[in-house]
Amino acid sequence: MLREGEAQPQSKDPYCYQLPPCTLKALRLNLGVSRKISPMPREPEIHGHETRYLKLQKNNCFVCGQNNPDGMRLKFLLDEQRQTFVCRFRLGKRYTGPPGHCHGGVIACILDDAMGKVNKLHHVVALTKEMTVEYLKPVPLHKPLRVEGREVSIHGRRHINTAEILNEKNEVLARSRGTFIAIDPEKMFAKYSER
Repeated sequence: MLREGEAQPQSKDPYCYQLPPCTLKALRLNLGVSRKISPMPREPEIHGHETRYLKLQKNNCFVCGQNNPDGMRLKFLLDEQRQTFVCRFRLGKRYTGPPGHCHGGVIACILDDAMGKVNKLHHVVALTKEMTVEYLKPVPLHKPLRVEGREVSIHGRRHINTAEILNEKNEVLARSRGTFIAIDPEKMFAKYSER
């Protein structure tokens, strides 16, 4: 049940990504996994920041974490045809900035998460290095909204992505562009993984 003012996700995130075989072998050794891990499960149930082969104890991400009682709990879907991650949602009064509208910091969080999801298309975990946000129109509270994240380019470990928040009329209210750096999830997340 959602509390007053909590973001209201309107879709599931069925898309996940896999790690390269060399990373899988290391994960099996580091995490004590003795059974063979299937590279392509039929119905993935991985969400948020997990990978198919690295299961986090909990996803406490402020934007997409289902285990964060104070978070937004947004759920993203992959539009495979457009290679775009999409989330439909409404924002409650707890996200107020200007009267009747969303705070700019919350807008930046949503855009950052949408851009971050795009890295799953390339089976990498990548963290935000930098991002810019253009606030084009005030983002209203209590209205249907949509955020979409897509890839711009890749240069080695550097992934350039973009995202937009749109209203029901498909007007772009805010947009962002970000640089993400692919990292080694074994080093970054090993102490947070299930054993």
